[in-house]
Amino acid sequence: MGGVIATVERHSLAERAGMRSGDELVSINGHSLRDVVDVRFYSAEKHLLLRGSRDGREFVVEVERQYGESLGLAFAQPTFDGIRRCNNRCNFCFVAQMPAGLRRSLYVKDDDYRYSFLFGNYVTLTNLGELDWARIEEQHLSPLYVSVHATEPDLRRRLLSNPAAPGVMGQLCRLASLGIEVHTQIVVVPGINDGSHLERSIDDLATLYPAVRSVSVVPVGLTRFHRGGCRLHTRVEVRAVFERVTACQARWRERLGVGFVYLADEWYLRLGQEVPPAVAYDGLDLTENGVGLVRRFLNSGSWIGNLRSEIPEPGTVTLVTGALFAPLLRRVALRLAGVDVMPVINRFFGQTVTVAGLLVGQDVVAQLRERRLGDVVALPPAMFGGPEGRTLDEMSPPEIEDALGRPVVVAGWGS
Repeated sequence: MGGVIATVERHSLAERAGMRSGDELVSINGHSLRDVVDVRFYSAEKHLLLRGSRDGREFVVEVERQYGESLGLAFAQPTFDGIRRCNNRCNFCFVAQMPAGLRRSLYVKDDDYRYSFLFGNYVTLTNLGELDWARIEEQHLSPLYVSVHATEPDLRRRLLSNPAAPGVMGQLCRLASLGIEVHTQIVVVPGINDGSHLERSIDDLATLYPAVRSVSVVPVGLTRFHRGGCRLHTRVEVRAVFERVTACQARWRERLGVGFVYLADEWYLRLGQEVPPAVAYDGLDLTENGVGLVRRFLNSGSWIGNLRSEIPEPGTVTLVTGALFAPLLRRVALRLAGVDVMPVINRFFGQTVTVAGLLVGQDVVAQLRERRLGDVVALPPAMFGGPEGRTLDEMSPPEIEDALGRPVVVAGWGS
């Protein structure tokens, strides 16, 4: 095992050790390296014996680490022994709803607790062995992010389509006993884990507070490539989930002093409800799960200045976003002269997909060509991901600019 070095920070410990981009770091103080977690853990000692490989030749170097000093290395991949794949077959799995022809990484059904620790990815814990549990304890991999969906064992196995899935409450209790902080999520599938099942899951998880710090309640998302087995919420069902969760939140806030359970922004936007103030999120950053992102946007005006700096006065701008966020963005943009908000309908994944993060370049180009545009087109950064900063259908901002015949900037607003 070992990790291929992508970059070496200047004036860092690794540079002093003579390490270069393209080298492979094999071990630290005799410990083989499975991932960057191991690198961080084993490089915490003052005296380091680094074993590496360059052009097929092994080398060893000894260095002294100053207090608080990191190695200064970035690796080509965060895990050196591959990525742990998911052993579940959820009907609502978004990866399974991807059409052919997109970037390869979008088809990887990862369920790797190391990615949960490193990047906040939600995992199910259904593929852990005793060696994994021992490592979580030894290296204190906290916090972790866990997809629960339901605390009732049989219902959760049904949702995961995995009859061998262990009981999640037992696993969460074990993490709590190890001092591991956990953030959880429940993807609500109408008619399956909503209603009293949802309330029971929230209440079960609250018994493990503060080890379980939060529950994010997220609506199921389905593309036109969904093969069946799930459906989207009706407006009546959205209202029912909203009212049940807000009632649970009020009850647990009274008992715990925090809200504990938090609705994803989509519930508020679909009902036309005001999102909560920042204080209602109790200092937690759950925006990667779609919770509190709108409030962050509303409380930050920096994107306006950044946008204006890109546009020569008195130029006009077309703000592009998804259908869900467009009404709120229009309301905010009313105070900005020369700004027009243009929602793009997601024809690629289907009109039920309404967030900006899943807009593709071909839809943006096709629909904006039919409209009168401002002097500059501003695209949401959520459209562009991956190492190359491209859309899901592999278009870059300059390529969209060429196709539209208009300058394109990427400006900061949410989904």
